[in-house]
Formats: sequence, C-alpha cells, structure tokens
Amino acid sequence: MEQAVEKEKRVRVGITHGDVNGIGYEIIIKTLQDQRLMELYTIVVYGSSKVASYHRKALNINDFNFNLVKKADQAHPRRPNIVNIHDEEIKIDLGKSTAIAGELSLLSLEAATDDLLKNNIDVVVTAPINKKNIQSPGFAFPGHTEYFAKKFNTEEYLMLMINNVLRIGVVTGHIPLGKVKETLTTEMILAKIKVMNHSLMRDFGIVKPRIAVLALNPHAGDDGLIGTEEKTIIQPAIDKAYAQNILAFGPYPADGFFGSTNFKNFDGILAMYHDQGMVPFKLMSFDEGVNFTAGLPCIRTSPAHGTAYDLAGKNEASPEAFRNALYMAGDIFMHRTEYDELTANKLHIAGSHPDNTRS
Repeated sequence: MEQAVEKEKRVRVGITHGDVNGIGYEIIIKTLQDQRLMELYTIVVYGSSKVASYHRKALNINDFNFNLVKKADQAHPRRPNIVNIHDEEIKIDLGKSTAIAGELSLLSLEAATDDLLKNNIDVVVTAPINKKNIQSPGFAFPGHTEYFAKKFNTEEYLMLMINNVLRIGVVTGHIPLGKVKETLTTEMILAKIKVMNHSLMRDFGIVKPRIAVLALNPHAGDDGLIGTEEKTIIQPAIDKAYAQNILAFGPYPADGFFGSTNFKNFDGILAMYHDQGMVPFKLMSFDEGVNFTAGLPCIRTSPAHGTAYDLAGKNEASPEAFRNALYMAGDIFMHRTEYDELTANKLHIAGSHPDNTRS
C-alpha cells in the first residue's frame, strides 16, 4: 500500500533506449546512477536488459543494475526499471549503423508511445536514434518530432531547442533549405507563434511571454532590396499575433540578433528554418541542450545531440543533456498540471458567476 501511494506522487518517466550502437545506454546509465532522481521520478526504460548489461560491462560500470519488470505499472518507485522489448540475443556493433539497431529503436519507441497513450507513464525522454536505419513502414518520418505529432494526431506543433538562456523554435523544421522559401506562409508562421506562446505559458510557467521572430533574408531584406518575404509574409504574421494579444516582435536579422545580447530579452525565439536556429543554439549548448516537442498533448523531451557513434563504448559521452532532458520533462509535467488546474478553476468560476445565468 505504501509503495502504491508513493508511486502516485511521482512523475512516471518512460525512456526509449535509442540506437543500441550509439551512446544511448551510456548516457542513460550515467544519468540514472544519481540516486536523487529516484526521489522524484519512477523510471522505466524501454529496452533490453541484455544490451544494457553489455554496455555496462563495456563501460566498466559495476555499481549499477536495472530492475527488470514486465510492464510499466510494475515499476519499483525507487529503482531504475527496464521493460524488455526484445528477449533474444542481439549483436552489438558499437559505432556502426545496423538494421537491427534501427529495428530495436523503433520497438522501444512504439512501446513507450503505447504506454503514453494508455497513461501508464506521464512523460517520455527519447535517447538518440539514427534517422536512416530506423526508416521502415512503421517509421517514415524525418525524426522523433514528426513521429509523435502523427501518433497524437497533432497538426500544429513546434520543435523547441532549450538551454538555460534560449528557447528556439523553427517554422519549417526538417525540410531541404531550397524548399524553405516556397513553404513559408503568413498562416504557418502565425500558427507557430501561437503554439510557442501557449507552450511558454502552459509548459514553462511564463505569464506573458515575449517572442522574437527572425527574418528570412540577410539584414531582414534591407527594406526589400535583397528580399521581400519580411514585408509580405513575416511581418503580417507578427502583426496578427500582436492583435491577438501575443507579444511577438521582429522580424530581426539573425546575425545581429544572436551576435548581440538581444536574444536574452525574450522568452522564446522563432527561426524560419532549421539551421538558422540550430547553429547558434548548438554553438552555445551542444552538450547541454534539450529538444522538446511543443504543442503535443503528451510530453516528450530528448538530448539535443545524436547517436555519437564515434564515442560509443569509450566512456567519454557526457550525460548532461540527457539529464537535463529528464529533469525538464518532469518540470514541464508539473507546470502543465498546475496550468490546467488553474484554467479549469477559472472556467468553473466564470461558469458559475451570476451574470452567466442571465437569459
């Protein structure tokens, strides 16, 4: 009974193991060695106890073990748990992309997603995958972001990259650079601004967020001299957002915006395309940053780095980004719970006000 009560007070964190030939298990194990996590979260890894043991031995980590459970609801609240998504022997090829690694990445992802949908876990933290070897009939997506959007039937979502000073979203995401200009529309930019604004309030507890919107062209088009998208597409989106009581500003030339300290004056930054936002972000926080998919009904975070095949099995990978992703998932869950409760109370009070009973 005491254990059941204790479980109810904790955030239930599901972790996917990612590519088994990369640094996924290393950063997971290094993170979960910190016993303080067990005071806050119930941890469930969707993976393979045999693969975990292989990595633990390769890293010469002798003071760590997983608690093997069949289902997430059997997880021990004070121990790191693992659910086997594959029971057979698996060939590990450290630092290499293999078909079986892609298959196991997908099995882990599907198991965690299924438990999210069934409310068996509260949040999910995804270890890095190889976006090529995971491709299959069950995963025909550029990455995790689009996969979760499809699974949770969400049309308006936003990839947010977060560190201790930045929250950067990108409008066009994982598409070729040559298609950015033809893809951008005022409606698309406005929709992303609204997703960011709502997420900053609901997921991060910011009452009145300030959002910076970046330009597409160098020098924000130089008043139309080297591009008109700022005037015809981006500015109208900012104006419409402002008219809806959203504090959106810009468009700002990206080089000057990040080159100065202006980015510190905003709660969120919206870039027009992937590298415009990712290059400055990763320069500032490659080993610390977190990827969060805003706009979803579920909470999903991940470290803002890849499989790092070159570091696999060498005991050199930093767990900091993964640890930050885990803590952030828990924080977002608490912020979202509080926000939803306050919103429900406000609606209840408004609905019961005497003025609302008049015919």
